[in-house]
Amino acid sequence: MGLRMGFLRMVHALRALGAVGLLAAAVGAHAAASFVQVEAVQPPAWVERGEQRLPLVVGQRLNNRDRVLTGGDARVLLRLSEGSAVKLGANASLRLDALGERERGVFTAAFDVAKGAFRFTTGVFNRFQDRRAVNVRIATVTAGIRGTDLWGSSDAERDLVCLIEGRITVTHPEAEAVSMSEPMSFYVAPKGQLPLPVAAVDPGQLAQWAQETELQPAAPVFRPRGRWQVLAGVADSEEAALALYDRIRAAGYPARIRPQAAGEGGYRYALLVPRLASRADAEALAARLRLELGLEATRATR
Repeated sequence: MGLRMGFLRMVHALRALGAVGLLAAAVGAHAAASFVQVEAVQPPAWVERGEQRLPLVVGQRLNNRDRVLTGGDARVLLRLSEGSAVKLGANASLRLDALGERERGVFTAAFDVAKGAFRFTTGVFNRFQDRRAVNVRIATVTAGIRGTDLWGSSDAERDLVCLIEGRITVTHPEAEAVSMSEPMSFYVAPKGQLPLPVAAVDPGQLAQWAQETELQPAAPVFRPRGRWQVLAGVADSEEAALALYDRIRAAGYPARIRPQAAGEGGYRYALLVPRLASRADAEALAARLRLELGLEATRATR
């Protein structure tokens, strides 16, 4: 039992390198301070780290040069060490860089949004309000954040930044820098064209945009303290277990393997997807795995 279980756990840990697992925890204990942590995920979502592409895991700490990717209908909520939140919508790509802290405790970060919707938001009374140096590049548009609430997106037609509250400085390769301090105003650069003048945004339009980065009530959500899980399948061999494990994780879901004694010295392997926030979330994910991956035996458990 010990050798077989140990082998499977070793392979599992190695394949989960960079996510949440024994090896990642050991490396993380000696790493530099964490500046970005994953607070909530509505899958599918991944993190690209070096040559690896792994499912994004709640509680995971992100590093410089990590790229977060989301699939259709996905949402991701990241928490920065200075208290702000970063939200991503569906089919988004976000690269993290320049994470750190300067003298006098100035928090630094550079977010590169290649596509999709993005929101940076923090409380008005955040104690780091004047100790932040954050730049957000949304394709061709770069915003230097000195404010509290910004929304932006990039798609096939345009790159857009909307200032909800605070102040930003916006730059574009083909135009002069623009300072924005008027709440509910936006700057848009149509693809292949010069940016348009800053204009006011209609509250209804802003509400519609904001929904693109908010967690959706009908979709499953992972939380660090989520106690529900989905039993995605049971395999009779290590080979079959690892094959199913790889298949689930490639689809953007953070699977784990749990060996179970099967009698007469044999073992079976349960494939679990943990940390779902509620039973409803687990049932929704079980239904999704049946539909997307054809896993017939999925069910919610605690």
